[in-house]
Amino acid sequence: MAANDVSQAVSPQAVSQNKNQSVNQLKGPASEIDLTTIAKYAKHAPRYTSYPTALNFVSVNNDILRIANKNTQAEALSIYVHIPFCQTLCYYCGCNKIVTRHNSKADEYLDYIEKELLSKSHLLAERQAVSLHLGGGSPSFLSEQQQATLMTSLKKYITFDAQAEIAIELDPRNVDLPYLKNLRELGYNRLSFGLQDTDYQVQQTINRVQSTLHIADLVFEARNLGFSSINLDLIYGLPHQSEDTFRTTIAATKAMSPDRISLFSYAHLPERFAAQRKFGKDILPNAEQKAALYNIAVTEFKQVGYDMIGLDHFAKKADPLARAKNAGQLHRNFQGYTTKGDTDLVGFGVSAISTVGNAFAQNPKQLKDYYEQLNNHRPAAAIGLSLSNDDLIRRDVISSLMCNLSLKKDAIEGKYGIAFDDYFAIELDALRPLQKDGLVLHMNEGIVVPESARIFIRAICATFDAYVDSTKNMTRFSKAI
Repeated sequence: MAANDVSQAVSPQAVSQNKNQSVNQLKGPASEIDLTTIAKYAKHAPRYTSYPTALNFVSVNNDILRIANKNTQAEALSIYVHIPFCQTLCYYCGCNKIVTRHNSKADEYLDYIEKELLSKSHLLAERQAVSLHLGGGSPSFLSEQQQATLMTSLKKYITFDAQAEIAIELDPRNVDLPYLKNLRELGYNRLSFGLQDTDYQVQQTINRVQSTLHIADLVFEARNLGFSSINLDLIYGLPHQSEDTFRTTIAATKAMSPDRISLFSYAHLPERFAAQRKFGKDILPNAEQKAALYNIAVTEFKQVGYDMIGLDHFAKKADPLARAKNAGQLHRNFQGYTTKGDTDLVGFGVSAISTVGNAFAQNPKQLKDYYEQLNNHRPAAAIGLSLSNDDLIRRDVISSLMCNLSLKKDAIEGKYGIAFDDYFAIELDALRPLQKDGLVLHMNEGIVVPESARIFIRAICATFDAYVDSTKNMTRFSKAI
């Protein structure tokens, strides 16, 4: 969608005034989508960083990855390491984290990471890793020495490709120039800073007060140090966010000119995450207001030359992510959109998820259980799933829609030997209301989601999710808008 297809979004005041009447022009990427439609599809749905989703995992044989590894077709590896520790608690966060100021806890944790590396050495042999991603929690909780210790352990068991993407998520509040220099010397070439929002009232409410100038300085210094890619994370739908305050956050982001931007929808699940009870639902933007915030971000970022990637990422046109999207080679995994879809993902650390061949396996979510598993010399897998043929078919359908906003029926038919319309007769019938509302185009050749309906993609994908109807409590998922 060209930038001039998008105009200014409806204000929260206008949304409020029109709740009980038809509003046919919510301007922006949701152009020609009325507010009633937004409310209709703002239901709970998975984010589809995997299919089936992690909430469908069940208890599995500890050897699930060893078995899957015998039949995998992937020639390379992606590595994920979860660092759960944070110095302070951000009230919005739904990640698996441990809040502590005792840095020594990380020393013990890194010892167990090495134990897990040894236990999974059979998965790491004979293949190179083309990417490494440290997530959390806050990977920058680790000291410079601990970062060096971790990298030494990883390189002891893993052979990294010379051009591997080595990425880390950083909390800018505990990062300085010497820390960045240390990361660069260790081989990191990609950084992601958690900007989230620049407004002081929003920051106070979510317990994450930080200096925008400091983040800008870090971005500048990272470029000087030779990091090849810098990402900024933003969140829309946070308490007290308004169109005016969010425009300020977007302006600050554009001024820093990151290579990539992640625009995440805040997931309010206070029944699952106790810290989210620190603020009431009444100070959160509603679905219509969130859609307006989303529209503003898409408008602003596309006007300055960013490509829209899937649902919630942006990249400069020369970035590998944008090139992959334009070549139809975009993929999606537990870290979001990626160019590394032809790899097996091996995860390390508490709650980390691995995808090897046609199997998922997740480590224990509690630290004591993770330690106990490794102390007993057992593979760390606690829950997971071996994918059925139906899972694989639906995974490809949902992945194509999430990455490309379209799918070609003949690609699915040729790969799996099915007649698409017959196999998905029930699902295609369920798409009819979405077609009527202008959110989906169903043609003989395939399915296309218009640019104007991009924000609805999670709800659209849920139509093809065989597990949704059997999910007893859909509120385990965040709202699709």
